[in-house]
Amino acid sequence: MSTPRPAPLALITGASSGIGLEMARDLYQRGYDLLIVGSSERIDEAAAELRGPDPTTERTIIPVRADLTTYDGVEDVWTAFTDLDRPLDAALLNAGMGIGGAFVDTDLDDELKMIALNCTSQVHLAKRVIPLLVTQGHGRVLFTSSVSATTATPYEPVYGPTRSFVFSFANGLREELRGTGVSVTTLLPGATDSGFHGKAGMGDTKFGDNTWKNDRRDVARQGVEAMLKGRPHVIGGNRATKRTGLLNKFLPETYKARRQGKQARPSH
Repeated sequence: MSTPRPAPLALITGASSGIGLEMARDLYQRGYDLLIVGSSERIDEAAAELRGPDPTTERTIIPVRADLTTYDGVEDVWTAFTDLDRPLDAALLNAGMGIGGAFVDTDLDDELKMIALNCTSQVHLAKRVIPLLVTQGHGRVLFTSSVSATTATPYEPVYGPTRSFVFSFANGLREELRGTGVSVTTLLPGATDSGFHGKAGMGDTKFGDNTWKNDRRDVARQGVEAMLKGRPHVIGGNRATKRTGLLNKFLPETYKARRQGKQARPSH
């Protein structure tokens, strides 16, 4: 008798809450085993939530607590994966953070930490993941960027460029990997009810109100589906969000910056 093939395995960073948790839920429901990564004890709670009240012993969810703003934190994630000694089918590099406020007021250490998480950790983990997938001859990678990658972001002046970096990085990798069996997709969410802006200190801006934002479950589903189909990128959100992302290709940079500034400027 042949040995049954194990379930496909997905690695997801930033999976404690928000879009990352919903992507993990989506893939778990599709039959994937999961290695989920977060920076706090919330990742263990997320694993328990995903397993549900009557978890099957045939499925695997492995929570890993790691600080991806550090070199050692990224290596800890990779060690947790290699210890499993099994193929990797999908890597969703979703972890990220934002910082709101005028540049003259924000803290340099906070911004350097954001660059480390949003940019450096993505490159570091991709450097571990992608050679493995190429050697396997198959695999899918999803990077989470943002619609902010398509516009200047006053009152988030460092955040937007970090998302532009991710988008450009992913597009370059996608072309390099053409014909290898490895696909690269970028998810560009619009404003989403994920708690992201609250953590970014933007509660006193338009983005502090979640009532008008995209549903994180819809955004996550759109990202997962695009990844599984091997698409280059997808703007995550409703029709209005997708229209904004499309129009941003053609609108003047000064106009986009002014529009974004009105939305992101603190009210006090």
